[in-house]
Amino acid sequence: MEVLYSRVAGLDVHKKTVVACVLLNVEGVVRKQVRTFGTTTAQLQALCAWLRQASVTHIALESTGSYWKPVFNLLETDETFTPWLINPAHIKQVPGRKTDVKDAEWIAELLHHGLLQPSYVPERTQCELRELTRYRTSIIEERAREIHRIQKILEGANIKLSSVISNVLGVSGRRMLDALAAGETDAAQLASLADDRLRATPEALQEALTGLKASHQRFLLTEQLQHLRSLDATLERLDQEVAKRLADFHEALTLLQTIPGVGRRAAEVSLAQVGSTAEAFPSAPALAKWTGLVPGNKESAGKRLSGRTTPGNSALRSVLVEAAHAAGRTRSTYLGAQYRRAARLKGRKRAAVMVAHSLIVIIWHVLRHRTPYVDLGVDYFDRRDQERAKQQAVKRLEGLGYHVKWSQAPA
Repeated sequence: MEVLYSRVAGLDVHKKTVVACVLLNVEGVVRKQVRTFGTTTAQLQALCAWLRQASVTHIALESTGSYWKPVFNLLETDETFTPWLINPAHIKQVPGRKTDVKDAEWIAELLHHGLLQPSYVPERTQCELRELTRYRTSIIEERAREIHRIQKILEGANIKLSSVISNVLGVSGRRMLDALAAGETDAAQLASLADDRLRATPEALQEALTGLKASHQRFLLTEQLQHLRSLDATLERLDQEVAKRLADFHEALTLLQTIPGVGRRAAEVSLAQVGSTAEAFPSAPALAKWTGLVPGNKESAGKRLSGRTTPGNSALRSVLVEAAHAAGRTRSTYLGAQYRRAARLKGRKRAAVMVAHSLIVIIWHVLRHRTPYVDLGVDYFDRRDQERAKQQAVKRLEGLGYHVKWSQAPA
């Protein structure tokens, strides 16, 4: 088999150790060296020194959890190395590897013959932005869980506030919850804290706020509200930090927010994951595949077995699916029409994934061509197949008992 890289190394990374195998092809003779290092900074620096001494040019390591990060951080700062982060799925199915040493040897052997493909690892500033946005997402998810806990406490205390107020944590809801936590038990007094713009009547509020409040429930409610305020403050600081780091990408953020369903946070996550120009992805289908928003291709004997989407970037995918649900609620856009059309046939969840696929394709074109989104129109599907739309309309009217005669309108 042809040798593509003559001086390579394969690293099998674990929490406490890194097994390194160096393959050197000198005048057709292959020499192999294997050593094990620790994962502390001093040990990793010793690993880099050993690799430099062997004049290694290309290094491959699997993306195992987060253990690859300290190794990759040091390798990418050395200009003599070309480190490749490899998806374990590409080399996972090969039999015969029983030990860590054989793992490292096999990685080096595959790299030696050019049989590996590096994963996309962005530059340092984008990696930092990724960590910030992903942590912010985890805080948002924790905030949602805390709101659910508050709701459970209220239900346990026979407080049916969510039945009369759409947002329990709104301005009026916060006032009432703070008063409940402080020990207020008079339903009329609690109802008087509502804002004048609240649709619920004072009588409905009093009835919903009449319950059986125990001391432990007041204590838990106090702690939960305090935790919620802490999370809100953390989110505000994270928003400010992300905004500061994206100050130079105002144009890209503005362009992304012209897409229906894509708000400020969705645009920030998209830039953090894809980059401001999406230059790492040669085409929109390539980006959709990397995100995990393309159908699977599993067939046997000519029969389609599964269309489940492929694994991909979960952080970007979840944000796009959320944006797809928001786009589906729009009434005068192509994406809204696509969502409703797909939901009738496949359900809301699958429809959201289909619209998310359209969103990632649109994002690629917007970033690469630096142009705002141009909507195809809510009637796009009718215009694309006018005869089918006409037949469906006639069939529906006939089903309602009407006799339909139609003629072409004058131009």
